[in-house]
Parts: sequence; structure tokens; C-alpha cells
Amino acid sequence: MDKRIVVKIGSNVISRNGRLDESVLAHLVDQVVALRTAGVNVVVVTSGAVAVGREILGKDHPSRTTEERQVLSAVGQAGLMARYRDLFSARGLHCAQVLVTKSDFRDRDHYANMKTCFENLFSEGIVPIANENDTVAIKELGFSDNDELAALIGAQLNAEMVVFLSTVDGVLSKNGGEERVLRKVDAESLKDAMRHVTKERSVSGTGGMENKFKLAKKLMEQGIVAIIANGARTNVLTDILDGKDVGTRFVAEKKLSAVKRRLAYAEGLAKGAVYVDRGAEEMLLSKSFKSLLPVGVTKVEGMFEKGDTIEIRNAAGKRIGSGVAQYDSRKASEEAGKKGGKALVHYDYLFIE
Repeated sequence: MDKRIVVKIGSNVISRNGRLDESVLAHLVDQVVALRTAGVNVVVVTSGAVAVGREILGKDHPSRTTEERQVLSAVGQAGLMARYRDLFSARGLHCAQVLVTKSDFRDRDHYANMKTCFENLFSEGIVPIANENDTVAIKELGFSDNDELAALIGAQLNAEMVVFLSTVDGVLSKNGGEERVLRKVDAESLKDAMRHVTKERSVSGTGGMENKFKLAKKLMEQGIVAIIANGARTNVLTDILDGKDVGTRFVAEKKLSAVKRRLAYAEGLAKGAVYVDRGAEEMLLSKSFKSLLPVGVTKVEGMFEKGDTIEIRNAAGKRIGSGVAQYDSRKASEEAGKKGGKALVHYDYLFIE
């Protein structure tokens, strides 16, 4: 079972009027079981804990504060996992809860341990069910939503595919009064497809089509297929794996290395930053297989050690990429602007947006 996919299930897919929709959840579990039987390892990234918590506590109004969401999530996580446990158990499989925070992706040891955990669960035939640990997550360092978590796990596990299940059929385009689903997005059609993406978000969910599109674009650039589809559609997952025309498919490009896949999601996780001049920026953006040399560095910000992830910013402060530092911030400051020095970031450990 080497093939693996990540399935993100949105809040509105498995809830109706603020309550968990048991029938939709059961059908999705049926499909995950079918994929496992067909030889596919599946990680489920699930929303819905707040909705279950609201149901358990009898709350009818939407959660208005971070504190209230923490309470609802803490109560709801146990209830949601109990539903998953019962559904998978009735179908002859075990599932396991994996709660993470974004800092787990920042720390190299945590990152490696999390990956090992997923691998061990796969080897035991157990379905991992992942979610952000909302009860302890700090807003500024949390995931933008579970879409981002799904993309991070997809990159971490070098998945063949990440499926974002929402309440829409895919990326919709409008031609006059007619609306249709864009079935395929590739490198050539990407810019045109972006024109059709809205910034609207659902009431109970935290994600939106704009963010899904951004993450799907990043995944395809890493060599991972991304699909945005309607989770309420009958047999949506099995149809996708059978190659049927479902949702919007983002066609994968060349596979990136494990290091570059991790760096693709380094925003907010870096230990420091370096600023580069116009010449270095142009060289890096050309993506012509070049390392970042100290001669192009104009300023070093923050304290970092060799092996830490750092951001690369242009003269205006805009983030243009990230990389793994080949030496610490003290030496980087000493070498900044000098010719002939050792590369601060080697190409093999460099990701440019």
C-alpha cells in the first residue's frame, strides 16, 4: 500500500444547520474503507469538532469568540472521534486521532516524528484522522484552516493526491449567465482560472475557495495532484480514484524533493529572514538553479542556527521564498554583501515562490 492520498472534509460537508450529518459522514467513511480495500492509504483531515461540540452542549448560536471555539472544539473533538471510531469499527477498520499545531511543522524533530507516526499507522492498517489542536493553538501561529493542514500533510507524506471536499462542485467559471465547473487546471490555464475565484467564505467554515485554489496551485507545483470537489456528491472519493471527471483537477508538475516540499509551507515557521538586493532577487526568481550567495544579501534579521529555516525577502520586504541556512545568523551578518563567500542557502535547500 504505497499509494497515499489526503482527504480534507469541510465543516459544511458533514454538518447541517450546525449539527453533524450522520448519513453524509457514514457515506464518506464507506468510501475511505473502499479506498483502503483497493490498496490506498488515506489520511482524513476533518473539520466538524465545533459543530459536534455545539450539539453536545446545546448551543444554537454560532461561536463568536476564540474562547468559545476552544470550549466547543475541546468537547466536540471527543464526540467527533467517537463517531469516526464507531463508523470505522463497524466496517472492520481502526482509526486514530492525530492532533497537531503549526509549530509541529516548524520543529524538525516534531516534523520527523509526525511523519513516522503516519507511516506506522499506515503499516498497521489504521486510518489517521488529523485535525488542528484548537484547544492549545495560538491564533497567530495556527493554520489558516484545515485546508492548509491537509496540504502540509500531503507535502510531508509525498502524497499522490490531496482532495479538498467542500459544498461546491469545484472552481466555477461564468460565461454570460451560464456557470460551469472548470474540470482541469494546469500550468498553461492557471492564470485564466484564477480570474474565477471568489473570496467568499462559509458561515461555519474558516476556509474559502481563494485559499483552496492557492493551496491547490502550490501542491501541483510540488508534483502533487489537487482536487476540489463536492463532498456531498455520491461516491465522490471512489469516482475520483477511478479517474472520473469529478470536481476541478489541478494537474501535477514535476515532483519536488522532500526538503523543497517542506519549504513550500515555511511561511510563519521561519526562525529568521535575509533581505536581498535587486540582482539577487532577479537571479532567484529566474529559478535558474542558483544558490543564494552572501554577496546578494543586504540585511539579516532574527537569530538562527545552521539548519534552521529562514525567509528570503526582497528590498521592499516581500517574501519571495525560503531556505535552510548553511550557517548561523552571526556569520550571515558578517558575510553579507561580501564576494566569494560560501552560499548562505544552497539550491538543494531553496524554495522560491
